Amino acid sequence: MSDDNDNQRVRKPLGLRRSVDAGEVKQTFSHGRTNKVVVEVKRRRVLGKPGEAAPPPVEAAPAPAPAPAPAPTPAPAPTPAPKPARPAPAGETPQERVKRLQLEAEEERLRLAEEARKREEAEAREREEEERRRAEENRRAEEESERQRAAAPAAAPAPEAEAPAAGGEDAAAPSAKADAAPAARRFTPVERPEPKRPVEIKGKKKEEKRTAPADEGKDNRRSGKLTVTRALNEDEGRRARSLAALKRAREKERRGQGGPSKPREKQVRDVVVPEAITVSELANRMAEKGADLVKALFNMGMMVTVNQTIDQDTAELLVEEFGHNIQRVSESDVDIDTSEDTDPEETLRPRPPVVTIMGHVDHGKTSLLDALRGTDVVKGEAGGITQHIGAYQITTKDKSKITFLDTPGHAAFTEMRMRGANVTDIVILVVAGDDGLMPQTIEAINHTKAAGVPMIVAITKSDKAEFNPQKIRERLLEHEIVVEAMSGDVQDVEVSAKTGAGLDKLIEAIGLQAELLELKARPDRDAEATVIEAQLDKGRGPVATVLVTRGTLKRGDNFVVGTQSGRVRAIVDDKGQQLKEAGPSMPVEVLGLGGVPSAGDHLTVVENEQRAREVAKYRQEKATEKRTALAPTNFDTMFAGLASNVIEYPVVVKADVQGSVEAIVNALHNLSNDEIKVRVLNAGVGAITESDVLLAAASKAPIIGFNVRPNAKARDLVKRDNVRMMYYDVIYHLTDAVAKEMAGELGPERIETVVGRAEVKQVFPAGKKDKAAGLLVLEGAIRKGLFARLTRADVIVSATKIASLRRFKDDVDEVRAGLECGVVLEDTNDIKPGDMLEVFSVEERERTL
Repeated sequence: MSDDNDNQRVRKPLGLRRSVDAGEVKQTFSHGRTNKVVVEVKRRRVLGKPGEAAPPPVEAAPAPAPAPAPAPTPAPAPTPAPKPARPAPAGETPQERVKRLQLEAEEERLRLAEEARKREEAEAREREEEERRRAEENRRAEEESERQRAAAPAAAPAPEAEAPAAGGEDAAAPSAKADAAPAARRFTPVERPEPKRPVEIKGKKKEEKRTAPADEGKDNRRSGKLTVTRALNEDEGRRARSLAALKRAREKERRGQGGPSKPREKQVRDVVVPEAITVSELANRMAEKGADLVKALFNMGMMVTVNQTIDQDTAELLVEEFGHNIQRVSESDVDIDTSEDTDPEETLRPRPPVVTIMGHVDHGKTSLLDALRGTDVVKGEAGGITQHIGAYQITTKDKSKITFLDTPGHAAFTEMRMRGANVTDIVILVVAGDDGLMPQTIEAINHTKAAGVPMIVAITKSDKAEFNPQKIRERLLEHEIVVEAMSGDVQDVEVSAKTGAGLDKLIEAIGLQAELLELKARPDRDAEATVIEAQLDKGRGPVATVLVTRGTLKRGDNFVVGTQSGRVRAIVDDKGQQLKEAGPSMPVEVLGLGGVPSAGDHLTVVENEQRAREVAKYRQEKATEKRTALAPTNFDTMFAGLASNVIEYPVVVKADVQGSVEAIVNALHNLSNDEIKVRVLNAGVGAITESDVLLAAASKAPIIGFNVRPNAKARDLVKRDNVRMMYYDVIYHLTDAVAKEMAGELGPERIETVVGRAEVKQVFPAGKKDKAAGLLVLEGAIRKGLFARLTRADVIVSATKIASLRRFKDDVDEVRAGLECGVVLEDTNDIKPGDMLEVFSVEERERTL
């Protein structure tokens, strides 16, 4: 059917009516772009009067109703169709076309905006008219209900009075009730909700919210639907206030009204206080105001701010004053202290002994160790002299293991010998039977006594004809060492590394001594070790030779050693084989360090990498503080330093291992004296790098390389900057060369010898400017051309030289004591009678340090 017939039809078939009409709006933008937007228009719900029949549908009401009916909801204005595009002019360029399209799009946008504005104004007028109409209807309905309430009490008694009389006429009652009009229902107007408005309460603002009474018949079926009206309403859907915000608002309101507020209970806290802390940080830990702490400090007589640092004692006073508990901590708590960590007796297991071989240089220590191991280490050493500690482990015939440490015997390696004595269980003192006790032998004896470890004397070179062991035993008595052959408690063994004689007796003596010591350690715990030697390998990075003291070192363990931290990447034994773990008394090489540690540092395994980094960082800070700390000084040392003319000899030292660096630096410092001192600019482990060359070039210092060479880039820099390189592989060659270099810096030594003294009797003019002095020689002789000092009242007036010497107008070369002569001095005329002239000769000799 047509639309006209549909509008005239009164009744429609039963079905669900759509409350929302959907439509599409086409939007046009610049550059010819368009977009379609789906718009939902919700039909207005019309509310009738109470007791009034539902208003007929708009479609079925061709005639006007008797009562004023609500105006139908205006249909949405049809979307205006976009204007047809203008035809493009002939010969239009792309730029002109773009410009034309932009202008057309802008005109279209302005036209649509104007139409939308007009529609909004029309809708606003319609809403105002609708509100006025509703207000008028409400007013009329209220007047009608008031009038009916006033008429109801007057009409009520009449039916009651007539009721008895009409008892027999019941048939007429229904017709009378049917004729009467039904009473109108009471209409209750709905109050519109008012927005929040601030209300002043004792000087503070409070929001008052008025809401309309709840409608019990409210329909909430479509409350969750999103419509155009709800989307455009900014207040709807806003986030609700949290429970904490409501509590704060109520607390604030209660305080504003002056109600009784419950006093907050004081919360006592455990405050961790380090050695130094700022006032603001302490306030945060106490949960107090910083101003309160500053006030308390002012009362104590301390004028501080919140950003200043206070000590631990002052912080303790503040914490106690505010009623909290203090927990003192120090920075050293970060560090690892294993001195008090002892293992239970039942967890200890036997371990191999650690034996250190000590003695004088070239007494056969390494050869003896080679004979025990069945190897030949001494051939690979420069000059046959051990330059660093070697650690090895051998297996004896009875399948027991012994760990050996080979220490250097040179005088420069005192630190290494002391380190070897501190980590060992037994010391083998090697003495050559054809040489006797030497200085390093005596030093080894002292280190052994200081360490408190037992000693075994090995008298070597028994295959030589000059071998005299009895002489060695007698010399040992001078140092309170009594061997068993002389009724003492120190074992002595005569051995020969060349023939192998006595080696079994030596191993037997070691086993006997180890059995007496009952050496035990706990293997099932985190490992602890001591660094014997450390170096920087080109291919493997920092490598440390460690001796495990207790526990088991495993691959993958996180550890801290000295100021360095790392993770065990590989464990290599003395034979070059990789291991998964290393037990107590086992010497191994460890790879995976962050840097080269110092020899003698302790390695400790920790639970994770973070802990290792934390401990290493703390130790680095402490080492930096110690290195940069100024020594206490006074005026004497200050002025002595200002007036000193000490010559500095700068050097850069690089060596293959950390122990050699330590020994070289100590030996160089021992060469210093009051006139010249060695200044080590940098001492490190590894090859000579570009930074070392640049440092040496800037300071004009030589680079000392001990068993190392420069890399390719460093060699190019050496040639470019002409840096002097000094390569050595034996330490006493190095010290001798540096001593000669330092002596050359000082120059030859000048030795003065007084030849004679004379007294000035009279002064005569000699030429236009010079003066001649008449002298009486008192001591020695006066010679022409010698150096002279002119003194007046024992104060040197000038240092000069005798230019002319005469006696009775004759030039002479020498005038002896008791005779008179005349002299002319160079570069001085300040001569007076009574002055003394001292003549001396200067002899230059080669300087030695």
